[in-house]
Amino acid sequence: MSDVARAWTRVRANLRRSAGARVFDQWLAPIALAAGDDAVDVRLTLPSAFMTNWVKSHYAERLVHEFRAVLPEVRSVVIDTALRAAMPEVLSAALPVAEAPVAAVEPRPGQPLPVAAERPSLDPRLTFDRFVIDPSNMVAVNAARALAEPGAVRFSPLFLHGSTGQGKTHLINAIAHHFLAAHPGARVMLLSAERFMFEFVAAMRARDTFAFKAKLRGCDLLLIDDLQFIAGKDVTQDEFFHTINEIITAGKRLVIAADRAPQALEGIEARILGRLGSGLVADIRPSSPELRHAVLARRVGDMPEVKIPADVLDLLATRITGSIRELEGALTRVTAYAMLTGATIDLAFAMQTLGDMLRGHQRRVTIDQIQKLVCEHFELKPLDLVSARRARAVARPRQIAMYLSKRLTTRSLPEIGRKFGGRDHSTVIHAVRRIEALRDTDRDVDGAVRVLLAQLES
Repeated sequence: MSDVARAWTRVRANLRRSAGARVFDQWLAPIALAAGDDAVDVRLTLPSAFMTNWVKSHYAERLVHEFRAVLPEVRSVVIDTALRAAMPEVLSAALPVAEAPVAAVEPRPGQPLPVAAERPSLDPRLTFDRFVIDPSNMVAVNAARALAEPGAVRFSPLFLHGSTGQGKTHLINAIAHHFLAAHPGARVMLLSAERFMFEFVAAMRARDTFAFKAKLRGCDLLLIDDLQFIAGKDVTQDEFFHTINEIITAGKRLVIAADRAPQALEGIEARILGRLGSGLVADIRPSSPELRHAVLARRVGDMPEVKIPADVLDLLATRITGSIRELEGALTRVTAYAMLTGATIDLAFAMQTLGDMLRGHQRRVTIDQIQKLVCEHFELKPLDLVSARRARAVARPRQIAMYLSKRLTTRSLPEIGRKFGGRDHSTVIHAVRRIEALRDTDRDVDGAVRVLLAQLES
């Protein structure tokens, strides 16, 4: 057995442990080491273009790291599609990257056999059991699970919203996975609003909009991500409205995700917002320190071969606060640099490796800045926030300013109270709890807080 073949055996074993049996069996087990490879340029092959593209997208860099960890002289790892003469393989290789091969259809009793069932291109890692739950996302997760369960549709549409990188895409993938597990023959489509627009325009140019409409409106489950991208696109919005209207009217499942709540989406037709608002709207709030720690613990558990000290995890959880996606990227960067350099991961190494990312999160928000911005937003005078006035037009902005001060600064409750006209800590606690409760029920308050947070954190 050659050196590269022995290395490949060890790499496969490492991948099975780190990726998990399900991901490994579905995506990584079919990888084959091409004959004749030396220990410098390794070539791996897969049986279809679809699988090749998925592995390239998700594991190309990891495969290089794994090979070099076993065989340092490896220079590159090339991932190709194995060439076969069989016609079915040729057809599979011709599929576009965004589409998965069509699966066999299981007809329901008493119903005619459909032509083909849609099989979306799903990330096998994005399942419910891989989603870390805490109070900031619990409603959204429970709603997603309920919609994905077999049986009668409890509510549709489900509208998920939250800032970038907080888990919306994970949840819509999880819904599709769960629903398909219960209904293997179902027609399911998952696409971005941007792709919806692109395919609809292409269908119009080809004068074949009937097939496009039939494909989407025939879905048992339709999931559309990043709705905000069709803002201002009138023709696309008209088709989008008729599509979702038919899905909802037919009692089928519809899931929409966006970076803002329906009422905060500008450039989207009122009839679309009204239809989407008729279902369940659930938000995913910015991650708490507890959630960030839990996410890191889950990711570290997937990498038993990597040792990361607790103080490094604390650094990541407390300093990388932008999004879960950015947090995971920071962890990947630390582990990858350690693997490539042979360095031991400690606090000094992590701070050096993440220098630019940590500096990007060093901005400190002050209570004075918060008060100034709140006054500008609500058109108040600075004295209003520290006065004894209890009119709602003043009291509510004051509570919002206290809520933001507690969330964005390191000041204690008594310190915050003193900055608002000498109020005590119990007043600040009441304000924080009041705004937290109103964000669930009052769209105006939630919208104002989101706008102010975006301005203060930018």
